[in-house]
Amino acid sequence: MRTKTNWTVMILITLGTILILFPLYMTITIAFKTPEDMLTSLFGLPKELHFENFTNAIRMTNFFNALGNSAMVTTATVVLTLLTNSLVAYAIARNMNRRFFKGLYFYFISAMFIPFPIIMLPLVKLTAGLHMTNLVGLTILHTVYALAFNVFVYVGYIKSIPVALEEAARVDGTSTWGTFWRIIFPIMAPINATVGILICLSTYNDFLLPLIIISDTNSYTLPLVQYIFQGQFNTDFNLAFASYLMAMLPMIIIYLFAQKWIINGITQGAVK
Repeated sequence: MRTKTNWTVMILITLGTILILFPLYMTITIAFKTPEDMLTSLFGLPKELHFENFTNAIRMTNFFNALGNSAMVTTATVVLTLLTNSLVAYAIARNMNRRFFKGLYFYFISAMFIPFPIIMLPLVKLTAGLHMTNLVGLTILHTVYALAFNVFVYVGYIKSIPVALEEAARVDGTSTWGTFWRIIFPIMAPINATVGILICLSTYNDFLLPLIIISDTNSYTLPLVQYIFQGQFNTDFNLAFASYLMAMLPMIIIYLFAQKWIINGITQGAVK
């Protein structure tokens, strides 16, 4: 039986695809152009591929040093977040019948609604006083700020895991600590993958927190060093877009391979 085409849905999908792909198209084409090419044909394909834009962008931003800083902070944040946030969420999820843990859960959820600019200035004074204006401090702050959303997602997923598994482990003499790491944590693999990917993307692309925390130029992450292309009177768009393209390439590859875990993990964690 022939199905009827829903043209409204098809048009919306087409428009959505164009809105997503057009910025990527502009990024790629401008990265290979010269400023003169952009004046004559901004939206067209480059007449000649200028690969020197990438080498100049690497030289101006000390790209690989910044990439190493971003990779180190992102990796450390993902590992620390998975190990700590899952523990906090497990303790809350299995004790929601107690007033303290229930209040703690809503306390973390309420933190999701606090705008970052409100706490930005106190944060600068606090980190400076604790000598945390470095990559280690940045990693700790990313881990702490992710706690509110991760607790919300983790608790929903942990509630779907049968308590009978833990009761059976206790009968066999396993401690609570051992039960979590040997039984619960492996079962949480889908939601761990989702949380890890989301934290990886947000930490890698974050600009505002490193901007107010990091003081040493050698510790700048990629979003910070790319700010060099923004001048008072002019902007090197071709070099900037070449740098942007190199910076977002690792995250695009990671997301393409891991997008199914993001969708499945959020659905299982938030709905269940």
